[in-house]
Amino acid sequence: MSPADPDFTIGIEEEYLLVDCDTLALATAPDALMSACTAELEGQFSPEFLQCQVEIGTRVCRDIAEARDDLRRLRGTVARIAGDFGLAPIAVSCHPFSDWKDQHHTDKERYNTLSKDLAGVARRMLVCGMHVHVGIADQAMRIELMNQLTYFLPHLLALSTSSPFWQGVDTGLSSYRLTVFDNLPRTGLPPRPQSWADYQLMVDTLTGLNLIEDSSKIWWDLRPSARFPTIESRICDVSPRLESTLSLAALTQCITRMLYRLTRKNQQWRQYDTFLLAENRWRAQRYGVSEGLIDFGAGTIKPMPVLLDELIALVTEDAEALGCMAEVEAARDILLRGTSADQQRAAFHAARAAGLDPDEALQAVVRMLIDEFQQGL
Repeated sequence: MSPADPDFTIGIEEEYLLVDCDTLALATAPDALMSACTAELEGQFSPEFLQCQVEIGTRVCRDIAEARDDLRRLRGTVARIAGDFGLAPIAVSCHPFSDWKDQHHTDKERYNTLSKDLAGVARRMLVCGMHVHVGIADQAMRIELMNQLTYFLPHLLALSTSSPFWQGVDTGLSSYRLTVFDNLPRTGLPPRPQSWADYQLMVDTLTGLNLIEDSSKIWWDLRPSARFPTIESRICDVSPRLESTLSLAALTQCITRMLYRLTRKNQQWRQYDTFLLAENRWRAQRYGVSEGLIDFGAGTIKPMPVLLDELIALVTEDAEALGCMAEVEAARDILLRGTSADQQRAAFHAARAAGLDPDEALQAVVRMLIDEFQQGL
């Protein structure tokens, strides 16, 4: 590629829940914990909407190796400082048994405004996600690639699913997080603006009426970032394991580069109506990787192992160029062991088979999630 092409830098944001190491229930972050993390992580750490949540963000990383080092440092620092207070972070999109009604939102102007604007919907937002930024400086190209990348969002969601339980109940879904998050306005699959000007007109319409202050209040599954020259994928559940996060981030980065290559050849990925793509989004939300997704070109439902093999073949050139072939290939490990949703259910059933009651079995799930957070740190 030429020097004028995007550099496809990468940034990863993750939201974590804090749990008490004894009860394994959600715990409010003490002010001293927040201050210590803020001081040590220098702008890469912040509170989240609820007082039991925190958020980290990597620096702008040139490649996935740099992202691994930064994310490992961030995860390790949060875990170490939380441990000083008898707490532990878990990277999961819904806590297996804690009740949203027992949580309180952070006393911060942004979150006070959100609570007021969103009323009862906001109170249920006991969910965490993972966002991946890919550097695309050209605004028009961000829209072009966003419109094509939307096709692959259900694939990424399926691999990331980590929220089968809600308030102590198995929901039957692999990503219950989206069921909660989709109650917010301005969520779901993005529309298909025809240009940057078209997108900006959408934003200006809402900001001009003082309905939102800026585009950061647009929470689509994929969007042009409000703060950075990137496109930002927001579809994924947060992953308990560091390596799963890196695989999903690498896939996102490589798909973006693959679509850019097509665009340079005056080609593009075929775009399907949002109604059809939403069916795949639902299948991923409901089944994770177990039931496959629709291949609209072939007119059939394909199992995830086949779809992932095809996807890896599509982006092999890009993964090699970006130095993340190992991380892309490691996505197959998610299929082999099951997504976090599958593993949480397995841990629950194993605990029940060992004679634990349902409450104790859910606590066993949380212990597993604490252990998985520590892997690779």
